[in-house]
Amino acid sequence: MKSSGHRKETEPAPNPYSARCATRLVLDRIGDKWAVLVLGLLAEEPTRFNQLRRAIEGVSQKVLSQTLKSLERDGLVRRRAFATVPVTVEYSITPLGQSLAETVSALRIWAETNIGEVQKAQNRYDRAKQ
Repeated sequence: MKSSGHRKETEPAPNPYSARCATRLVLDRIGDKWAVLVLGLLAEEPTRFNQLRRAIEGVSQKVLSQTLKSLERDGLVRRRAFATVPVTVEYSITPLGQSLAETVSALRIWAETNIGEVQKAQNRYDRAKQ
């Protein structure tokens, strides 16, 4: 598959199957359910921390904070603090994050569409292993 990224001709092509390939960091982000859910919500509109926490059932404050920091570090999310008492923090998606959100949205839609079939397969497997 041809890359549309910006790399010099002298640099080797990324190989995510190699343990030392930096692209694995991005794949880790895509594979993290919390990151995918955060990106999905931020793709719709900028959102405050507590709004995200309420919207994403099951995520702890600590995990959400870590996820947002990682996404911000990767350039996928922008954090903006407002000088209020207490401080208000709003998160928004960057153009780079938007391009990833569009990509992982297809995975979310696949999961929503096929969850019934996956659960049936799991049940068949579990019955066969008893």
